Amino acid sequence: MSGIRIEKQGPLAVVRLDKPRGNAIDEPLVDELTAACADLDSDAGVSGVLLASAHPKLFCPGLDLVGLLEYDRPSMQRFMGKFAGLVWQLYGLRKPVVAGIGGHAIAGGCILALTADHRVLARGGVQIGLNEVRIGVPLPWSVAVLLRATVSPGALARVALLGRNFADDEALAAGLADELADAAGFEDFCLRRLEEFAEKDGVGVGTTKAWLRSDALREMHQHEGRLSGDWLDAWFSEATRSRIREIVAGLGKPR
Repeated sequence: MSGIRIEKQGPLAVVRLDKPRGNAIDEPLVDELTAACADLDSDAGVSGVLLASAHPKLFCPGLDLVGLLEYDRPSMQRFMGKFAGLVWQLYGLRKPVVAGIGGHAIAGGCILALTADHRVLARGGVQIGLNEVRIGVPLPWSVAVLLRATVSPGALARVALLGRNFADDEALAAGLADELADAAGFEDFCLRRLEEFAEKDGVGVGTTKAWLRSDALREMHQHEGRLSGDWLDAWFSEATRSRIREIVAGLGKPR
């Protein structure tokens, strides 16, 4: 079953996350998104991309802990290599990307949103943040670089080390979102903002974007493989495995 839908609206493409468990990120979804990025980057008929969700209350809750808990270390290393590749692909997309965050974007969902050029967050308590430290794993190297290049320096400790979630004006102040929009007409608002980027000369925008992001991408590529073992050590520690099992056990309980 496909986890995404690509919807063309003239020169704009909507990449809509649409899979069970609220768009939790598993290996097939990473593969689909990576392939979609390559296709969109080479499609001369596409001048801008909107990342969105089919689920009204969730943009993306992060990694699919239910499935990934069963992975052994070589399988998890493969998955995290693919996830890093997706971050590089999204962040390096030469076309303007707007993230329409109409529902909660936590952990891996926040990471997907951070790759965009512009993030629109729905008003009214929609949460965005990175909670990896609460589970007991560090941010992957490429994500740490992405965060440093994106988020306000004064907010880094609260975002990365305390693992807080942010909403509304606090998300704006931290740099996790660029603007707020009402839930009513939210996606239309996001598309209008994307049009502002997409109507500019594509070569000028794409080249400028590539230059602006070149240092961060180079740093991601240089050290991701070398440092991935540290992340895996934390993921497979007994304390972290115990916390993940507790989270997974709680997913099926009524709220």
